Amino acid sequence: MISKIDFLIDELTSMKKYPEELFYIGNLELLKRKKVSIIGTRRPNSYTKEFTYKLASKLSDAKICIISGAAMGVDAITHQGAKSNNTIAVVANGLDIRYPSVNKNLIIDIEKNGLILSAYKEKEKARNYTFVHRNEIVVALSEFLIVTEADLGSGSLTSVNYALKMGKKVYTLPHRINESLGTQELIKKGLIEVIYDIDEFIENICGKKIEKTKDEIIEFCSSNPIYEEAFSKYSNKIFEYELEGKIRVENGRVYIN
Repeated sequence: MISKIDFLIDELTSMKKYPEELFYIGNLELLKRKKVSIIGTRRPNSYTKEFTYKLASKLSDAKICIISGAAMGVDAITHQGAKSNNTIAVVANGLDIRYPSVNKNLIIDIEKNGLILSAYKEKEKARNYTFVHRNEIVVALSEFLIVTEADLGSGSLTSVNYALKMGKKVYTLPHRINESLGTQELIKKGLIEVIYDIDEFIENICGKKIEKTKDEIIEFCSSNPIYEEAFSKYSNKIFEYELEGKIRVENGRVYIN
């Protein structure tokens, strides 16, 4: 059910102009949590996919709510990594429209378990200016911004400008030469910082050491079991751990990364 927000969201007062209206579906309690935004290209490389998922997943495990824009690529991977019950999706259209259609199931899942926000009434379609406005909201809601990959001229760089004007820190992943040239240029200028160690990064922003919980699946895989044996014991969890980059399969056996 689409409802209208009838209270002031303090974080959004950092915008050039506070949204005239805000609509939502889902759990408004997520707005009270510590929040981080993760954005990036719609066509991430395999390295970016893996580490965007890891970042979102580990930040979410640390009780930090993850914000993104429900677009293809980095946005979708971000929401998936965070899990639908700890993510906020800000969209550039009315909430009766699930756009982009390729992310329809993801958006439905967030509606049921997380929170979807929009500054636009029902039937309002996404346009260039609504995407820009959406990006400003994504940035304003968060404590800081992470751009995992962006080329020169990318729309993600507009979000970086918003963050810097708001006085927020911006982070990115380390990339190879000729990859993610947009973020590489910002690193050279000293405008954004690089995340070299995800666990250390999360511990620093949380202000405390993250206790590592015992993981039964990782312990089982530490003996490098045959893939069929691991799959029969843990079924789809093996696929999930492989996607997260926690394990890899080589020559029919499972190894820990």
